Amino acid sequence: METKLKDFLEIPYDKLEELNLKAKEHGESKSHSQLEKEYTAYLRKEKRIKAVTLCFTDIEGRLHMLDYDKKFLLDSLSNLTFDGSSIRGFTPQHESDLRLEVDWASIRYMPSDVFGPGKVIFFASVMNRDRTPYISDFRGRLKGYTAELKKKEGLTAYAAPEIEGFVVDGANAEQKYRENGGFTFISSGGYFHSLPLDPLRVFIDRAAEAQRAMGFKNEKDHPEVAPSQFEMNFSYAEVVRAADNVQLYKLIARQVARNMGLTASFLPKPFIGINGSGMHTNFSLAKGGKNIFYDPKGADGLSKAAWDFILRMLNHASETCLVFNSSVNAYRRLDPHFEAPNQIKVSAIDRGSMIRIPVGNERTARIEMRSVAPDANPYLVLFTMLKVGLEGKKLEKDEGKRDRVRFLPDNIYDAIALFKASKLTTDVFGEESKEKYIKYKELSAERCPKALGATIKDAEIIYHHDVTNQLLWSSF
Repeated sequence: METKLKDFLEIPYDKLEELNLKAKEHGESKSHSQLEKEYTAYLRKEKRIKAVTLCFTDIEGRLHMLDYDKKFLLDSLSNLTFDGSSIRGFTPQHESDLRLEVDWASIRYMPSDVFGPGKVIFFASVMNRDRTPYISDFRGRLKGYTAELKKKEGLTAYAAPEIEGFVVDGANAEQKYRENGGFTFISSGGYFHSLPLDPLRVFIDRAAEAQRAMGFKNEKDHPEVAPSQFEMNFSYAEVVRAADNVQLYKLIARQVARNMGLTASFLPKPFIGINGSGMHTNFSLAKGGKNIFYDPKGADGLSKAAWDFILRMLNHASETCLVFNSSVNAYRRLDPHFEAPNQIKVSAIDRGSMIRIPVGNERTARIEMRSVAPDANPYLVLFTMLKVGLEGKKLEKDEGKRDRVRFLPDNIYDAIALFKASKLTTDVFGEESKEKYIKYKELSAERCPKALGATIKDAEIIYHHDVTNQLLWSSF
C-alpha cells in the first residue's frame, strides 16, 4: 500500500545518461543566471522530486550532503545557511553560520536504485555571512581561479584522475576495523584473474553502470593488481567537474558496496604486502581549443609550457607532499617495493617517478601526477597543481652534474614540517586555511604511533579523516 501511495522520480539508466550528458553541455553554454532560471522552473514543474541534495567538501576532502525540501529550497535560495562549526576544518563555534550558493551547472540526475527515488543533486559553493567566498572551500577557490585563468590568459585546465580502491567484506568495515581485527578480502584474484560473476566484478559492474548513467563517460572498468582492488576510468573533464567526478565516484562506490553488504575503501594502503591504491592525476592545459602541453618536437612530445609546469612541480614536491598524501596511512604507499611513485623526478618509463609522461598525441598529451593518494581532497589537489605549476619557482638543472635522486617524505611528520615551513604553501592556502589544515593533520598524526612499523595500526584507520566519526574520535 505504501509503495502505491508514493510517486517519486525514477529514470531508467539510458535516459539518465542522456539527461546528464545534455545537462553537462547545457551548463557549459549558459550563464549562471540563465541556468538558475531554467532549473528553478524545472524544479517547480517536476512534482515527483521530493528533495534536492546539495554537496560541498571540507578542507580534508570529505564530502557532505544536505537534503533540502524542494519547496523550501526554492523559497530560500538567497538564504541557505548551515552550521559550519559542525564541519571539521570549517568555522569555529563563535562564527558558525555559513551560506551555500547552488552551482546550477553541476546538476546530476541520480540513479534511484543507488540513491533512492525522487532526488537530484547539485554541488554548492560555501560562502561567508556577507556572501564572499569562504577561504576554506577549495571547490570554490578552484572554480574562481580557473575562471580567472580563462578570462585573463584564455587557459582551460583539464584532468582525468584514475582512482583505485579496495572492496572488503562487511558494511562499515573501516569503522569496525579494530573490533573485526582488520579487513577481509572479497576476492583473491586481481587484474585478469577475477571471474565475471565474482563479488568484485559484480560490484564493479554495478558501480560503473551508475557512473555512466551520471554522465561520467567511462572508458574502462577492471579489477586492479591487488586482491579485491578496483579501478574505473572516466573521461577527461575541466578540472572542477573532474574533481566533482572524484567525489561522486567515491560516493557511488561506497553506496553500491553498502547495498551489497560490503565496504569500498579509499585508504591508500589498507593491506601490507600488496600494492596500495593511488589517484594518478592526468593533467593538461588548453588555449583556444588547442592542447598547449603538446609539441611533437619537444622532449617526450611535450611543449616548453608543459616542461616549465613539471619543473615547478618538482621543485616544490617535498613541501606540497602533504596535499597529495594527506593521511598517516598514505606514507605506507610511498614504498619502493610496490611501484611507489616516491622519487622526485619525471620519467616517460619509470613508474617510481612522481610524474610520468604517458605516450600522447595532439589531443592526449598530458602529464600524470602519480604521487596522489585516493584519500586526498581532489579540489585541493588540482588547485595546488595549478598554482604551483603556473606560479611556483622552476627547478634549476645543472647540466654538468649527474642528478641526485631525491625522495618524497616517508612519514606524515616530516611532510607536515616541510609544509609548515614553506612560504609557497602559505601563498597557495592563505594563512587561515593553512593553519586549519596543519591542525587537523597533526591531530590525526598524534593519535597514531610515530614510526609506521611493519604492520598497519588500528589508529591510522579509525582516526583517518574519511573514516572517523564523533564516536570513534572520542574513543582515543
